[in-house]
Amino acid sequence: MTLLESDVPIREVVTTDPGTAKALDNDVRAKIVDSLADEELTIEEIHDELERRGETKAETTVRHHVNVLKEAELVEISRLEEAGGGTRKYYRSNTRLYSYDLPDDGEETLAEARETATDAVADLVETLSAEHGDEIEAVARELKPCEYCETQHYEEFIVRDLLERAFVRVSESPSSDEQSTSASE
Repeated sequence: MTLLESDVPIREVVTTDPGTAKALDNDVRAKIVDSLADEELTIEEIHDELERRGETKAETTVRHHVNVLKEAELVEISRLEEAGGGTRKYYRSNTRLYSYDLPDDGEETLAEARETATDAVADLVETLSAEHGDEIEAVARELKPCEYCETQHYEEFIVRDLLERAFVRVSESPSSDEQSTSASE
């Protein structure tokens, strides 16, 4: 006899590669990525920012965490500066981490917007499949399986990756209003 039987719907999907997941499996590294999201900092400045956020770490430890993030391609050197006979490295994140909870009434407030988005995404996925299905399937055949997962959803992963990258491009490009304003200056 089963005490609880339930069909559990998928409510969220986390898309990442194992290297990124491992790199972010540490609160300090997540704080570093967040610190570097809007400004470039040196190791010393990252150290100070972590202390401000309640993380007391040696600079060598901070350097180690930055190197792990760099190897996972979440952080990169943004510029080099000559300083005191050496070179000072400035780091910047090329990744945004979102870790928020919607307000209690957020789901209800956004229900209509979610339906609009769902309809638009369904149309877009259908278009991608019709126009680029062969390419998506070809890349899916070349994917390496996740070391943690038995069930693979290769085509879905590729479509999500395409949509995620497109969303990043759209959110990072200047809006048409900003473009027309800068063109008229």
